[in-house]
Amino acid sequence: MNNLKRALAAKLLKIKAIKLQPDNPFTWASGWKSPFYCDNRKTLSYPDVRGFVKLELAHAVLEHFPEATAVAGVATGAIAQGALVAEELGLPFAYVRSKAKDHGMGNLIEGELPEGSKVVVVEDLISTGGSSLKAVEALRAAGFEVVGMVASYTYGFPIAQKAFEDAKVTLVTLTDYEHVVEEAVATGYISEKDVELLHEWRKDPANFK
Repeated sequence: MNNLKRALAAKLLKIKAIKLQPDNPFTWASGWKSPFYCDNRKTLSYPDVRGFVKLELAHAVLEHFPEATAVAGVATGAIAQGALVAEELGLPFAYVRSKAKDHGMGNLIEGELPEGSKVVVVEDLISTGGSSLKAVEALRAAGFEVVGMVASYTYGFPIAQKAFEDAKVTLVTLTDYEHVVEEAVATGYISEKDVELLHEWRKDPANFK
């Protein structure tokens, strides 16, 4: 058991940034039915949790990507977290839109990073990895070197793991599906019988009913 991952899992469950409803699934924007919902933007509303996430993401950057010279957040969920991390590390910051603006300068990357920057990307959560890796593509296309990505949470879907491997992006997360489920069972948020359903969902979330 990783103490940091379990500690953040507990904090996310406490403030309901993560919700588990095995008997009443949520519907994601993708149309997937899910007994699991994560909204890490809620951490911004709680100073103690916000500070914890900021410091631990910054520590992750220093430990795993010490060569980073700039930070980029993924819009919209990780703009604030990315800015907090950049401030903590004293590094330049920009954020990457999901698509270019249809007016003004038509920017895809907002902000200005020094030429040749070695960029660490900050994300709030990883599901399929699609939007996160689009941000990586945009940064690479702009001439920056992406040294890796840090995120608060990952569902650990096989499709995401393969996508990151194919894109040659190292991903480091503060907590994950396994530790959230462990903490949820330990605190009585869900029962042992719910765990099997959650595991079945994660195996094939696109076809979960």
